[in-house]
Amino acid sequence: MSDNQEPILAKEENVTGIPSPLLKLKSWQWWLLVSINIFFLIGGQAASVLLGRFYYDEGGNSKWMATLVQTGAFPILYIPLLLLPSSSSANAAEPSSSSSCSLKTIVLIYVLLGVIIAGDNMLYSVGLLYLSASTYSLICATQLAFNAVFSYFINAQKFTALILNSVVFLSFSAALIALNDDADAPSGVSSSKYIVGFVCTLAASALYSLLLSLMQFSFEKILKRETFSVVLEMQIYTSLVATCVAVIGLFASGEWRTLHGEMVGYHKGRASYVLTLVGTAVTWQVCSVGVVGLIFLVSSLFSNVISTLSLAVTPLAALAVFRDKMSGVKIMSMLIALWGFASYVYQNYLDDLKVRRARQ
Repeated sequence: MSDNQEPILAKEENVTGIPSPLLKLKSWQWWLLVSINIFFLIGGQAASVLLGRFYYDEGGNSKWMATLVQTGAFPILYIPLLLLPSSSSANAAEPSSSSSCSLKTIVLIYVLLGVIIAGDNMLYSVGLLYLSASTYSLICATQLAFNAVFSYFINAQKFTALILNSVVFLSFSAALIALNDDADAPSGVSSSKYIVGFVCTLAASALYSLLLSLMQFSFEKILKRETFSVVLEMQIYTSLVATCVAVIGLFASGEWRTLHGEMVGYHKGRASYVLTLVGTAVTWQVCSVGVVGLIFLVSSLFSNVISTLSLAVTPLAALAVFRDKMSGVKIMSMLIALWGFASYVYQNYLDDLKVRRARQ
């Protein structure tokens, strides 16, 4: 296909050359899976960002702890993994090309992606500590621009008019949200720390986009496994590596010594401190499942577009939780984001329709 996005229904057949379980799905079933992962991504990211800000606002100050909770709840993903059918029988039916991926290669992939995730989480934690919500959101919107470049070189993606329209509108939506905040930096943040936060967030956006493209490349070219369990397995083992890196950083930096005093001095009390960290950890895992699931079902670019869309949804969550004001600029930004989102979904619908007609 010459279009930018081949639905996963077409991609799996092209990549493996064998029938995929996804090929057996009806159109509405595939869209249901996509919708569930979109909900996980948007809801999880909005909740985790709000809890992360709540942690800093109420007295939390550990960057490594903020990094650790982004992957630390990965063991809960073993529950859905155990409930899914085992992929061993599916793997046994695959050609030798699928089994050619050695254990050493798989471990190397998990370690590499896990280290990247840990570094990316740390960069975002620093950026969220030193930047205002406006600047943070504006820089995060650059994920789409970075992802367009990485997807072109790594995943052989191309742009259509609808995809370009979606990228432009979603980026503009995030920019409007950013420009709606009067504060440039949180109180008490020096100009040097502000620059550090800006550079870290920009680097994190680029690294995050690279991570998405590398995950998609791993699914298609190296792992070549068709069950959804591969999504959970990658999330579990890369999160394990990232968590180990964060724990090492927490102890090596000496921040672990300040955690007890941080909990005692937490404005909302010790119980709230623990619940905030646990809630943040769980919601980040929900978000991560949505991210990886959309990469597996659609593409890394689509996953990044939905992630950017959540930047427009988060103010609504803040309105409900923190009673933030909903200005006209925020409402306009949300409408623009919905238009960009609709453009991208419509392009995927056209691609899916074209593939199904070609098979008839």
